[in-house]
Amino acid sequence: MAESGNETAGAGDPTSIAEYHAHVYYDPQTTRGHAERLRTRVAAAFPLARLGRWHDELVGPHTQSMYQIAFPSCMLASFLPWLMLNRDGLTILLHPETGNDYRDHSAHAAWLGATVPLRLDVFAEQHPQD
Repeated sequence: MAESGNETAGAGDPTSIAEYHAHVYYDPQTTRGHAERLRTRVAAAFPLARLGRWHDELVGPHTQSMYQIAFPSCMLASFLPWLMLNRDGLTILLHPETGNDYRDHSAHAAWLGATVPLRLDVFAEQHPQD
């Protein structure tokens, strides 16, 4: 059954996902050190991962400080379990890149740790019409 409002070609086909993003959330005052250690370990263990900039100030839909790790879909089976076991208490949002940021950050998202509220209204133009 097709998902209502899904206008992105191939969005229902997992093989069409070329890349995933992991958003690592931290508090600049209390958990940035944990985030730095995780970042260093990811860089060493997963050279195909692309580490994004530090965002101590809020950016996009994110309501906490974060940095992004972009990685190819071929890494998902090894990287996801590694993140589960090595996130050091940090909250991580994992989502595919399907071309619809609204759905990717909501309906297609998976959380490691607590969930963080997102400002999905920044993707209003991609919100499915009910």
